[in-house]
Amino acid sequence: MIPFLDLKAINAQYRDELVDACTRVIDSGWYIGGNELEKFEQKFASYCGTEFAIGVANGLDALILTLRAWKELGKLKDGDEVIVPSNTYIASILAITANSLTPVLVEPSLESFNIDPNNIELAITDKTKVILPVHLYGRLADMPAIMDIAKRHNLLVLEDSAQAHGASIDGKRAGSWGDASGFSFYPGKNLGALGDAGAITTSNEELANTLRALRNYGSHEKYKNLFQGVNSRLDEIQAAMLSVKLGHLDTEIAHRRKVATAYIESIDNPAIILPAQQHNAHVWHVFVIRCEQRDALQKYLAEQGIQTLIHYPIPPHQQQAYNDWNTYSYPVSEMIHKQVLSLPIGPTIPEQEVIKIIEVINSFSNVVEG
Repeated sequence: MIPFLDLKAINAQYRDELVDACTRVIDSGWYIGGNELEKFEQKFASYCGTEFAIGVANGLDALILTLRAWKELGKLKDGDEVIVPSNTYIASILAITANSLTPVLVEPSLESFNIDPNNIELAITDKTKVILPVHLYGRLADMPAIMDIAKRHNLLVLEDSAQAHGASIDGKRAGSWGDASGFSFYPGKNLGALGDAGAITTSNEELANTLRALRNYGSHEKYKNLFQGVNSRLDEIQAAMLSVKLGHLDTEIAHRRKVATAYIESIDNPAIILPAQQHNAHVWHVFVIRCEQRDALQKYLAEQGIQTLIHYPIPPHQQQAYNDWNTYSYPVSEMIHKQVLSLPIGPTIPEQEVIKIIEVINSFSNVVEG
């Protein structure tokens, strides 16, 4: 079986470096809030092109805490509206409702899978305070257009960069476009920890200081609590391992782009709709095709020894968690969720496996099973 993503092989490449990093932390006797966290935060901020990076426990917390910090700073209040794509992973929306804010779901562009700036304009009301673009599948949203809209309407921008580490437009990377950005380092991400981890990037010092307190029980100084905070800290071992893997991220992205190019140039089955090639703006966290016979195609690929995944099978407005929205209609998102299929594109996938995947897809018969 060709795996969708071989995490063991990915991390085996850097085993010695990762073991050294873990050993260094173990021998230090300091496991939370130490030198490794500070080093990684500095490295990641520099990589993204921001003044600050604040390590947190996971990507969801990165989004939740940023919105929470803006509430503490008086920039948001309960009931304010946050514009968010209707086809995102549920975490983007959970962060909004967790802060008693109102999600306003906006349809994406079918070509990019990302939020459509034209639809953002149509959704703005006097209650709109934040745009939350999601760089889905590793491709940057149209940030020049989104930032122009935000500036004209005096809106905050929170990038969800959980899938887009290293993606850029005109040399400006994910995480440096908006007022702040949330990152996930879930193991399967392009920059993945060996467990849960996340970070927030920003160049706003006041926001960064507020976030540092919020992640640590609302405290900058032990036993003195400025806010009703939480415990959401990026621990030393994960920070140390992320520092190792950050040094290899651009090389891994280059391999993903090579595989994506092979797919785009060689898959010629008329039943398959390929994603658009965008070299710098796309880091190919996942390679997502569309097919009207998606389920039959996935079954066929599995029979041929190829593992695929669906990102994502159910749109947020059809989830039980948000059952008040179940009668809403977002036709573009609904079509996307019925048709998308993600092919293997990990940074260690061998060329011969890519060739096999292309051959199998091209041999798929465009027939719906009865």
